[in-house]
Amino acid sequence: MSIIGHLDMDAFFAAVEERDNPRFRGLPLVVGADPENGKGRGVVSTANYAARRYGIHSAMPITKAWRLSEAARRRGEPEVVFVQPHFSRYAEISERIMSIVHRRAPLVEEAGIDEAYLDLTFAGTFEKAREICSKIKQEIKAQENLTASLGIGPNKLIAKIASDFQKPDGLTVVTAEAAEEFLAPLPVRQIPGVGPKTQKKLAAKGIFLVRDLKRFSAEELQAWFGKWGLDLFEKVRGRGSTTLTLSWEPKSIGEQETFARDTLALDFVFKRLWDMCRRVWQRLCEEGFRGYRTVAITVRFADFQTQTRSYTLAHPANSLKTLQFEAMKLFMPFVDYRENPRHKLIRLIGVRVEKLIK
Repeated sequence: MSIIGHLDMDAFFAAVEERDNPRFRGLPLVVGADPENGKGRGVVSTANYAARRYGIHSAMPITKAWRLSEAARRRGEPEVVFVQPHFSRYAEISERIMSIVHRRAPLVEEAGIDEAYLDLTFAGTFEKAREICSKIKQEIKAQENLTASLGIGPNKLIAKIASDFQKPDGLTVVTAEAAEEFLAPLPVRQIPGVGPKTQKKLAAKGIFLVRDLKRFSAEELQAWFGKWGLDLFEKVRGRGSTTLTLSWEPKSIGEQETFARDTLALDFVFKRLWDMCRRVWQRLCEEGFRGYRTVAITVRFADFQTQTRSYTLAHPANSLKTLQFEAMKLFMPFVDYRENPRHKLIRLIGVRVEKLIK
């Protein structure tokens, strides 16, 4: 029998800002790009729970978040406080939180700056595992004055869904025997991997809850979604991996930039592209890699149409010059008739390297 825990810090970036700045407490708060009175660019990194009640959420365009804030203000509700992120501060606090987790569990997979999986099988019972997670929550609260939500289940899938079940400051235990019953009434969107497009496709078939999806066979789901349909068949039955990844390496390294103004000024765009390649190369070297095989670029136009292109080299490359050359080759069609016949202005560009070589 496996017992897996999942820790997820509650609105982590926003919670740190509230803690460090008492004047923000109790107010709706968004960490992200500067909204510039509705003319800003970029997205929401994190919204606290007060801001989420206005409909604001992570990855939302910052301009939409500002409009929702203004609508709330006109209703007589508090307007949102917008704060730019302090990533080095969040990383410092995350390191201390993960130290608490490592002291309580022998095997930990750090899945992100604000979440981790814990192998709690050594506890022997789900009740003992609950006690361990309760102590972790208490230590985080005492040391950092922040709250965490934890889920405990027979595998990573159930643990992750359970950690979101009673947010914020929750602790939910789901045994192997109760896993299917726990999942049945949940919206299909709660299953990891089911995004908006899949949700819409399922809704068109009258499938809204996990119990609705369970009516269909593995063959039917495979016909709809290919190989992933077979994974979905297993997930809605509460089956998932119990294997933790104890050493993590990035599958890709990349950067992107949203310009202050949409542009087709080639001198400006090319300079930003080359500078971005230089930063990606520096990060690649700092993280101990000696090369890459795939170069990818992202271009977003002023109308928000987004395109990506990639090229895989025959042999690994280990130079900044090659990265800049290949990125430029991929990018050039977007400034002429090949990929941009209507001469649309560019809003964002990004560069990424993949298939990294140690």
